Amino acid sequence: MSKLVSMHDAIAAHVRDGDSVIIEGFTHLIGFAAGHEIIRQRRRDLTLCRLTPDLIYDQMIAAGCARKLVFSWAGNPGAGSLFAFRRAVEGKGPPLELEEYSHFGMVARLSAGAAGLPFWTLRNYGGTDLPVANPRIKSVTCPYTGEVLATVPALRPDVCIVHVQRADIHGNAQVWGLLSTQKEAAFASARVIVVAEEIVDEAVIRADPNRTIIPGLIVQAVVHEPWGAHPSYAQGFYDRDNDFYVAWEQVARDEATLARWLDEWVYGVKDRAEYLARQPDLRARLTAKPRPSGSVDYGY
Repeated sequence: MSKLVSMHDAIAAHVRDGDSVIIEGFTHLIGFAAGHEIIRQRRRDLTLCRLTPDLIYDQMIAAGCARKLVFSWAGNPGAGSLFAFRRAVEGKGPPLELEEYSHFGMVARLSAGAAGLPFWTLRNYGGTDLPVANPRIKSVTCPYTGEVLATVPALRPDVCIVHVQRADIHGNAQVWGLLSTQKEAAFASARVIVVAEEIVDEAVIRADPNRTIIPGLIVQAVVHEPWGAHPSYAQGFYDRDNDFYVAWEQVARDEATLARWLDEWVYGVKDRAEYLARQPDLRARLTAKPRPSGSVDYGY
């Protein structure tokens, strides 16, 4: 049975007020189109989870979607700060609860959630005050060595949204290039939305099974959304829009300017197709040039 739906319908069915939501992707394949649809549908009181919340979470915070942020680093990669995030933290915007970990602490939380374990142990946080700032970071004594290890609780989001290069209509999703914790986040979450640059026949997925990081059996909805990761990038499809990241510094610095940007580019467009139609230069500037990386003969 096909799980293919529109972005509007996927968000309407699977993202609810009060949910914990993780939009995965580490620099690469960040689900901006999905985040914009969450904003358009005016979801509220969300707990946003992510190793590196960047521009999309800044936009969602500015739009009033977020109640809490669970994270390990926040910023505008290579360009500066997240000013909606900063205003919230500094008490100059909507209040935002924070729960901070290290990068590996977040990876460990998702790994525990994916494995069905209550917590994960790690050699981390020594010499830092993060356990003081975050009482959810605890410790346990190893029953084999007597070593004291840090622990973090399992993270089990209500919804995981993953942007991928290609998927079939059943949700079997493939990624190549820079990976993050897409697989762990998907297996840890109660509901999974896969957003794909390209929908391909199941035979294409089966012909190259090692690229499949998320199996359709854990996916609730599949969305076909070309350029849905812009201004981040999709390896083999389009490059990172560095100009956008640099420009965001001035957009987000002023609350009124950011609100006008949301009105024009999120609330003011129906969907990602209209967003692209308003920027006809994107394809000329950013479309990736072909660079095949050999082939593999699986035989039969």
